[in-house]
Amino acid sequence: MSVYKIIGGRRLEGSVRVQGAKNSALPLLAASVLSEGISVFRNCPRLSDVRATVEILRHVGCRVYAEGDALYVDASGPILPEVPDELMREMRSSVIFLGALLSRCGEVTLSLPGGCELGPRPVDLHLRALRCLGAEITEAAGRICCRAGRLTGARIQLPAVSVGATENAMLAAARAEGTTVISGAAREPEIADLQAYLREAGALVSGAGSGVIRIRGVDKLRGAEHRIIPDRIAAATYLSAAAAAGGRIRLYDVLPEQLAPVLQTMRQLGCSVSAGEGIVVLERKGPLTSPGPIITRPYPGFPTDAQPPVMAACLLAEGTTVFIETIFESRFRHVPDLRRMGAEIQTDGKTAVIRGVKALRGAEVEAADLRGGAALVAAALAAEGESTVRGLRHLDRGYEELETTLGSLGAEIRRQDGGDEGEQSDG
Repeated sequence: MSVYKIIGGRRLEGSVRVQGAKNSALPLLAASVLSEGISVFRNCPRLSDVRATVEILRHVGCRVYAEGDALYVDASGPILPEVPDELMREMRSSVIFLGALLSRCGEVTLSLPGGCELGPRPVDLHLRALRCLGAEITEAAGRICCRAGRLTGARIQLPAVSVGATENAMLAAARAEGTTVISGAAREPEIADLQAYLREAGALVSGAGSGVIRIRGVDKLRGAEHRIIPDRIAAATYLSAAAAAGGRIRLYDVLPEQLAPVLQTMRQLGCSVSAGEGIVVLERKGPLTSPGPIITRPYPGFPTDAQPPVMAACLLAEGTTVFIETIFESRFRHVPDLRRMGAEIQTDGKTAVIRGVKALRGAEVEAADLRGGAALVAAALAAEGESTVRGLRHLDRGYEELETTLGSLGAEIRRQDGGDEGEQSDG
């Protein structure tokens, strides 16, 4: 298994092009099965989660091939309404195929998905939305079977904000008969990106970015060409790394308005931050100071996925920083390894309290999940001495050649074959 060897204490300097958004690419690729033609997705990131999604697309009958940063999906042939267990276990986002395959085929069978173990993330809201549209659903032995013939438009009230349930409802409703109104919809930029692709493919969808989405179903969708939005969480990770290690970095191909809570936190930490069209520049010269409490919220609040890397930037900040996690129950799995590096962190349920230290020290640590792994890398870049980061299979799910990107900024980081990383998890 591969590991990162990182020698900390190097300032980061230079420019980074932000990759396409992982959390947008996966539902977009699932949505392509609705389009009876060829869809082209540009700015598609090269990630293990994207490869797993491609395998599902090929299994159900799509032809998929890549040219540069573009991924082509031909869904014009017959589509199989079933995803095997071994493919579903690869990632949590595979559940998005529920709505897409049900809408295209009138039925779908799949198992409960895998993914990072961040606490309970039940699919109840997904199934509730599909039942509103007329799906008959049975669950047995970890398998979900949905049948509907043709779905019928309906009013769907989501009792809690759920990005995945919103996406599944949108996909299922796109070819349903009649009009669907989704209330309590998630407002994340990735929802708006999905709407943009669906509209390019001929769907009648509006309201993404607000709490109410309206969809008038159509008989068929056509293939479409779409450029995936930049990855705001990857951008937040690079900003956190520069804040932790010091230096000046420039991000381009980024949407600053989607990073507003993170940019505010970086300024509160004492970093100089400027933003323009498609560009963010961060510089850290002096010591960091503790920002105010950081509370994760659904968009447009502070993103839960940015919490771990931003936490790494706060470890050296003078004073006390409080993190309150409201989205996932097990979002602090990176904390024990940060403590191994000299961080002073106390956790109590959904709260983590950090007392800033003068220095971090290199250590051997292991990523327990994707964003926690990013936190360990950011902390290692700021630490004195050498760190070994294991569990790179998690980082490969969401970051495109992370070591190459950080290396281009002057970080001393290399990927090398290491010892056994332990038994592979669902991550």
